[in-house]
Amino acid sequence: MQIIKELRKHKGATQTDLAKAVGVSLRTIQTYEQKDASIPTKNLTKIAAFFDLSVADMYLRKMNDEEASYGNQKPFIHFGSRCYPLDFGKNFIVVPLLLTEMQSEYAKSLGEKIEPKHQMKTGFVVEKLHDSSYVAFEISGDSMNDGTIQSIPNKSIVLGVEHTMDELVQDPGLLLDQTMVLVLRDRITCKKIAEVDTHKKEISCTNLKTSPEFNDFKLPFHEILQLFKIVKRQL
Repeated sequence: MQIIKELRKHKGATQTDLAKAVGVSLRTIQTYEQKDASIPTKNLTKIAAFFDLSVADMYLRKMNDEEASYGNQKPFIHFGSRCYPLDFGKNFIVVPLLLTEMQSEYAKSLGEKIEPKHQMKTGFVVEKLHDSSYVAFEISGDSMNDGTIQSIPNKSIVLGVEHTMDELVQDPGLLLDQTMVLVLRDRITCKKIAEVDTHKKEISCTNLKTSPEFNDFKLPFHEILQLFKIVKRQL
């Protein structure tokens, strides 16, 4: 991204300074500053922090430099997230980002009914805005990585749109066979919903990867604090 090079020069920092801050090699930073470089979201977040920006701020600066069409359109708030209109009915949405290191504290806060704090944000281009709130999660482990197009490899960043347990109870088929992020009392996990049993008040969760180390399991409704359907991925 050209914007990284411009921000670095404006700050008076060298590529070596940035490489040390991100924890990568000098060659990696040189690659990142190329026009068509693909940068993992976690590293992009560290780069943005080096410039005292969010990933969304960097993206918007890049788009503004390219005179994006939404430049004359006003952003709006959608279920707590700032949205920027783009061409063809799409929107750039800025959402909270929960990295792996932050997830247990987030789940604990919800379990204790304390308003969780979001310290990081990231952005996604979405084709459709759902009538609910969005949160981005870093996925840990390879239980959902089976090598297919639906795979979610370790360290992927996913965008989830929130659904309620009431929705699940009223329409058990609504989220069937969907890949979800489940916020539980002690952790956050990513699984596919295989079955919803409203009589036993539990859901059956399964993994995409078939391996003895990854076991399917059932979850009581009362253990689920939040659930998010995955609608976007950043690998």
